[in-house]
Amino acid sequence: MTSTTNHPISTQLSSLEPPFDLSNYLAQRQAQVELALASCLQVTYPEKIYESMRYSLLAGGKRLRPILCIASCELTGGSIDMAMPTACALEMIHTMSLIHDDLPAMDNDDYRRGQLTNHKVYGEALAILAGDGLLSYAFEHVVNETKGVPPQQLLQVIARLGRAVGAAGLVGGQVVDLECEGKQDITLETLNFIHTHKTGALLEACVLCGAFLAVAPPADLHRLSRYAQNIGLAFQIIDDILDITATPEELGKTAGKDIQAQKATFPRIWGLEQSQRQAELLVDEAKAELVSFGEKAIPLQALADFITTRTH
Repeated sequence: MTSTTNHPISTQLSSLEPPFDLSNYLAQRQAQVELALASCLQVTYPEKIYESMRYSLLAGGKRLRPILCIASCELTGGSIDMAMPTACALEMIHTMSLIHDDLPAMDNDDYRRGQLTNHKVYGEALAILAGDGLLSYAFEHVVNETKGVPPQQLLQVIARLGRAVGAAGLVGGQVVDLECEGKQDITLETLNFIHTHKTGALLEACVLCGAFLAVAPPADLHRLSRYAQNIGLAFQIIDDILDITATPEELGKTAGKDIQAQKATFPRIWGLEQSQRQAELLVDEAKAELVSFGEKAIPLQALADFITTRTH
């Protein structure tokens, strides 16, 4: 009697896809972003300001913000080419915030991304102007370089970027952060306000702007917004932890600055272990927001995991 039993093992094996390689994904996307950044800002007269802008913009880093923008755009039906100008603009804005954050009037830091901070090389005045130059050029770059996107979508991107970086976002969070230095009675509510604005607003803009470019429907935008809010807060919690546990070499900047400045941090309220648990819970919630997207969301889910496992 001939057996009619099927043996699907080989079929299953051939159809199995390899697990998502986040390291390779990050390396590829980072290389693409680095190439785009290097070509988008040329040195011209007055040379010194462009050199200062490029010094900080091209100093390396994880490029997490532009990568989030690209991943969100691809998830919602767009392309890397469509997203790249906005991705570069987001990195320009982020770089501006780092230049200004490192100034003596702010956090007064000597190192960033493993090299001297901008004001240590070019002086405070030029560092301020370099940040201003990057911020304004970011908006110009989005408008001039984005191709194949309806004007209404570009307006959404510009409006979101402006809100994320202004008093309703990054600037507002920085103000409250400075006001809270040295105070011992900072509430969790205040701490959440600081970091949903200082850190989270720009991360949320990264994710939403990618989806704006791809004309994502409101339901998708809502899910992506919740995802981004959760990873934004988780990112800051891990930053607070690393400031205590990582070395200057790992961080690429001075360690222990939060304690020295008596800043309001999550470990100060919760302790290290509880802070780590809270970050992991936030990442789980973020990933749950993406379930309805299916396998297309794997890169964004992996990026959420990366936030809690990074060492710098």
